[in-house]
Amino acid sequence: MECPVDRELDTRPLAQERAFAFWQKDIPEEYWHLTAAEMKERIARAREALGRRCVVLGHHYQREDIIQFADIRGDSFKLAQWAAQQPQAEFIVFCGVHFMAEAADILSRPHQKVVLPNMAAGCSMADMADPEDVYACWDELQEAGIGDILPITYMNSAASLKAFCGRNGGIVCTSSNARRVFEWAFQRAEKILFFPDQHLGRNTALKLGIPLDETVVWDYTLPYGSLGGNTLEQLRRAKVILWRGHCSVHMRFSVQQIEEARRRYPDVKVIVHP
Repeated sequence: MECPVDRELDTRPLAQERAFAFWQKDIPEEYWHLTAAEMKERIARAREALGRRCVVLGHHYQREDIIQFADIRGDSFKLAQWAAQQPQAEFIVFCGVHFMAEAADILSRPHQKVVLPNMAAGCSMADMADPEDVYACWDELQEAGIGDILPITYMNSAASLKAFCGRNGGIVCTSSNARRVFEWAFQRAEKILFFPDQHLGRNTALKLGIPLDETVVWDYTLPYGSLGGNTLEQLRRAKVILWRGHCSVHMRFSVQQIEEARRRYPDVKVIVHP
């Protein structure tokens, strides 16, 4: 697949954005039709007026029109940590998605307020792990006698699920420390329930030498009592129970695309997110 050309990513008035209908409607109408140049000027004035009282965090995935205003750029965890280390900042503007702003709020100081510019900005993978579905899965596992299990959630998840893991002896992981977190978990329990990214969970299990037949996928779309589409024997044998979640963008990559890239650029280095 081809990426959109740069001109398709140019900033346009809010009223012309295709997703505008889903944005919060309490944005004053005077802002709806501002051009990119007018918005840039207003943002610059606001930043000058607020000074060090406000910091702007720009996630790596943001386009240059947004990054130009950022005090720092990074992944969600790095940004949340950095903001918490800026005690002079009363306002933390997080240019990212909902779970990222929640993470910054968790780590922020009592006097700091986290602002998410677009309340509709979400992550499809995080949304695949609805808290009520996870709670139901946990209850069903307990009822089935699968009790020696520890929950782990990827950073890309709702704050309520991070709290759920904490209440049940679990933990939150990032993509870079997932292996160490799994090792920590297996010192404390026989099994892991991992959500929402099944691929990160499976790849981490494989790195630890856990075969595929000792992992199962829990299908949260099935009705309560279905054991997530597994048999009781499969759940008893499994060391890792994976949530049926994934990154919608990552799923669009294919082996054929990588093979074609290698054919066209023989010296290319392939970097893969776990």
